[in-house]
Amino acid sequence: MKTYTAKPSEIEKKWVLIDADGLVLGRLATIIANRLRGKHKPSYTPHMDDGDNIVVVNAEKVHLTGNKRKDSIFYWHTGYPGGIKGRSKGAILEGKHPERVIMKAVERMVPRGPLGRKIMGNLRVYAGASHPHEAQQPQPLDVAALNRKNKRA
Repeated sequence: MKTYTAKPSEIEKKWVLIDADGLVLGRLATIIANRLRGKHKPSYTPHMDDGDNIVVVNAEKVHLTGNKRKDSIFYWHTGYPGGIKGRSKGAILEGKHPERVIMKAVERMVPRGPLGRKIMGNLRVYAGASHPHEAQQPQPLDVAALNRKNKRA
């Protein structure tokens, strides 16, 4: 028995559209990360980018459970002494770029390094309901129907 390894010519990428309206952030991010990685396919190969291209719309309407809206904080450092800064997820969602909350959540679930950066290039997140990828004819994925806990009213 030999272990199957996908070749670049055998990889088939699809386009998937996900509407994030009312979905729970962490559950949505795990589904997106698995789809980007290609773990839902029988031809999954760990060292290859064989996942799908994913378009997420309505990122500003994603839900956070509990007190995460104010308590969960993204930190970064400016590079100067004492230069640690942070913003809560709620402040980011209400700000100028609410799609960054989903981007960061998914980014932290994919592997670090060259493969992770390539995989993250297959994710496109938009704050509103419109997106410029109609020509690719993305197939809608109903994340709320996968598990009753995925959607909050």
